[in-house]
Amino acid sequence: MISESLQRSIRLGVRSLLVHKLRSALTTLGVLFGVSSVIAMLAIGEGASEEAQEQIRRLGSQNVILRSVKPQEENSNADSRVLSYGLTKEDYQRIVETFPGIDGAVPMRELPDEVRRGPIEISPRVLCTTPDYLSVTGRELNRGRFLTPVDERTVANVCVLGHEVARELFPISDPLNQRVRIGADYFRVVGVLLPRVRLADDAAQAGAEVTSEIFIPRATGERWWGEMLVKRRAGSFDMVEIDYHEIIVDVGDQDNVLFVANACREMLSRNHKQRDYEIVVPLELMLRREETKRIFNIVLGSIAGISLLVGGIGIMNVMLATVTERTREIGIRRALGAKRRHIVTQFLVETVVLSVGGGLLGIVLGLIIPTAIEYFANMRTIVTPQAPIFAFAISAGIGVIFGIYPAWRAANMDPVEALRHE
Repeated sequence: MISESLQRSIRLGVRSLLVHKLRSALTTLGVLFGVSSVIAMLAIGEGASEEAQEQIRRLGSQNVILRSVKPQEENSNADSRVLSYGLTKEDYQRIVETFPGIDGAVPMRELPDEVRRGPIEISPRVLCTTPDYLSVTGRELNRGRFLTPVDERTVANVCVLGHEVARELFPISDPLNQRVRIGADYFRVVGVLLPRVRLADDAAQAGAEVTSEIFIPRATGERWWGEMLVKRRAGSFDMVEIDYHEIIVDVGDQDNVLFVANACREMLSRNHKQRDYEIVVPLELMLRREETKRIFNIVLGSIAGISLLVGGIGIMNVMLATVTERTREIGIRRALGAKRRHIVTQFLVETVVLSVGGGLLGIVLGLIIPTAIEYFANMRTIVTPQAPIFAFAISAGIGVIFGIYPAWRAANMDPVEALRHE
C-alpha cells in the first residue's frame, strides 16, 4: 500500500505539472522521441539482420560451396586461345570418396549459350547438374519435377526452368511439356523451380540475371557441348576447358561445416598450381552477420540513447527552473513542518511523471513507426519484446537520475531565505 504521505506528494506533483500544461507537454517530447527512436532503430536493425540471416539459411547453413574462378589473364595478341582452369572431376571424386561427414556433393557446369522460345531470347545461367541438386541445396519445386537418374542414363533433352526464366519465356502460358531451344538443341520443360536467394558476391554475366537459371542433366551437357566451351567475342573466340564451375558439398552435421571447409581449402591448395577457385561457406557468413548485427544494434541503440539523454537534460533544466520559480512555496512548506524528504519526493514525483508519461507515449509511437516503414518503404522490421521494455526502463531511470539534483537543491534550501524570496 502507498503511504498517505507519498499519495499527498504524488497529488501535489501532478497538480503542479498541470498548472503549466504546455511546458510539461514540451518537456515530455524529448523523452517521447528518444524512446520511440530506440524502438524504431532496433526494429529496423533486427529486421535487416533477420532478413540477411534468412537468406543465408535458405542458401544452406550446412553447405560448403566451391567455385571456379578465372585466373588473371595475361596480355595476348592471339585471336583464339585455350584456357584451362577451375574445379576438376578429380576434385569432385576426392570430395565424394575421401571426405568424412558429408551427405553428398553436387557438381555444376555452366554453358555459355542463350535460350530461345520463338522470338524471345534471354541469357540465363544454363547449368548442367545431377538429380541430387534439390536435396543438397534445399531448393523447392513450384511445378512439375526435377531431373531424375533416368534422364542421366538416357541422356535426355529435358530441362527445369528457374522462376525468372519461366516468367520471361512463358509469361501467360504453361511451360510444362513445352520446348525451348538451348544453343542449337531443343529441350522439353519438365519442371519449374521457386525463386532462390542470391549471395552478396554472386556476379552476373553481361545481360544475365544472377538468379535466372535453367537446369539440364550433366550427361546431356557433356554429350552436346563436350569438354571445350567456346566463348565468342568480337573478332576472336576463347576455348575454355573447365570440368565444373561449382561444387556444392552437403555436410551432414552443422558442427562439421567449418572442418569440411578447411579440408576443401587444404585439398584444393595442394592440387591446384594457381588460385583458380574460391570457397563460400554460408555458415561463416551467418556468423559474421551475427557479429555485424550485434555491432549494428549497439550503434543504433547508442544513437537513440543520445536522444534520451538530451530529453533527460531537458527535464533537469525545466525542473531547475521550476525550483527557482517555487522557492517561496518551498519555504512556506518547510515553515509549516514539511521535511526535506517530503520536498525531495514531491520533485522526484514530477520528474518521474514527465519521463514515464513521455516513455509510454514513446512506446506507442515507437510501435507505429516500424509498421509505417514496413508498409510504405517495403522494409522488413521486427519489434522484439525487449525493445519497448528496455526503452521504457531507460526513460524511467532518466526521470529519477535527472530529477535527483533539482529535488536535492529544493530540499536543501534555507527556509528563512526561501520565505524572503520574491
